[in-house]
Amino acid sequence: MEYLRVLGRGLRQVSGHGGIFGYVRQLFRVNDVRVGVLVGEDKYGNTYYEDNKQFFGRHRWVIYTTEMNGKNTFWDVNGSMMPPEWHRWLHCLTDDPPTTVLPTARKFIWKNHKFNLSGTPEQYVPYSTTRKKIQEWVPPSTPNE
Repeated sequence: MEYLRVLGRGLRQVSGHGGIFGYVRQLFRVNDVRVGVLVGEDKYGNTYYEDNKQFFGRHRWVIYTTEMNGKNTFWDVNGSMMPPEWHRWLHCLTDDPPTTVLPTARKFIWKNHKFNLSGTPEQYVPYSTTRKKIQEWVPPSTPNE
């Protein structure tokens, strides 16, 4: 009888991710497959889930969207793709998700969330102020004949 319960749980996980293809896709993308209750979705398309049967710290998670601002983000995901109000809920700083209790507006909080661009081509790279130890060779110019 135990094996029937395990088999049923496995079938629920496969069907919860949209079939075998969705299950394998989720497994390769985030190296974890879980099924829980959909709590909400943010303005970027990330979906947030909760399963209170899991132990504390693993009972809330996010599935990041695969396209953000016109860019394919299937493999390139990071924590800055999540708005602050959902970050609070995900890390258990509040029990209520932003879909039920809206966060309090403050003057010092930015209206538009910005992503962390560290290590990307869009990042500002400052000009080096140190002198080079080796100077490149510049061939002498010859007059045009």
